[in-house]
Amino acid sequence: MSRRLAQGFGQPAGVPVVIALGANLGDRTATLDAAIAQLRALPLTDDVRVAAPISSVAVKLDGPDAAAPQYLNTVALARTRLAPRMLLDALHVIENQHGRVRAERWGDRTLDLDIVAYGELTSADPQLTLPHPRAAERTFVLEPWLALDPDAELPGAGRVADLLAGLRGAG
Repeated sequence: MSRRLAQGFGQPAGVPVVIALGANLGDRTATLDAAIAQLRALPLTDDVRVAAPISSVAVKLDGPDAAAPQYLNTVALARTRLAPRMLLDALHVIENQHGRVRAERWGDRTLDLDIVAYGELTSADPQLTLPHPRAAERTFVLEPWLALDPDAELPGAGRVADLLAGLRGAG
């Protein structure tokens, strides 16, 4: 066996991905638990690790909405060999299985799954912008991500710890 092959033996294959999960309608805990099980069952995807969920105020087009049901949010880190669009399609199937309705942008939802980062890939495609265009502004994404990976970096934006510190300092 070549040295190069031997060094890679036992390493998880695939691209590291960060997936944000959120729910603010129905049994949020049961929905997130089921969605996490479905993420773990995705083909060509392994090493799925999930942070403890946190609660957050719903964010609408006009900003935070304290009158809306609170979200339960978490982040999953995984490795996948699925192409980015195939992963997104799989996430949409999981959302749909949990009653996700896309009637209103940033509306209340039974389940929201977003690809935050797909390795170092950048994309300006409106169907799949990578990294997620608002991830650096969302404590409910950065906080659980940092809990899983203290050295995490959001491609093009910087260290997750620094981004989160900046948001907390801004109030």
